Amino acid sequence: MDETVTVEELTLAIKNSIDNSMGMEEKQAYMLARHVLNFFGYSDRIIDNILEPEDRDAFYMLEDAGLLTTEREETTLYDGREWRIHYWLFRKDKIKELMNSDPAGVPEETAGESAVYEELPDDIWRRKE
Repeated sequence: MDETVTVEELTLAIKNSIDNSMGMEEKQAYMLARHVLNFFGYSDRIIDNILEPEDRDAFYMLEDAGLLTTEREETTLYDGREWRIHYWLFRKDKIKELMNSDPAGVPEETAGESAVYEELPDDIWRRKE
């Protein structure tokens, strides 16, 4: 995924990562994707200090979901002080992975576990008195 992240791609990745734990609806995922992409534009990274606290909260949520990451750069100012610049970056590898994941969020290893219960006879669930 070398190209710019699209709103559709980010919406799907958000839906597949956050939907299961927070119950995010498609429309909410789309609005969040558009909101985030408005900051990034065609870039892969943005400077943190352009964000308002509410926006930063959304970015932290996406970082928890694995869709964003941070990095920092340190530079020395002309008067000798150190200055830190914090950036937000897309994790395109994770976005691509989540775009292609099962939206139901059932890992493949556990998907077959319910077959064990299907093999049991119906009367096993009846209470014996």
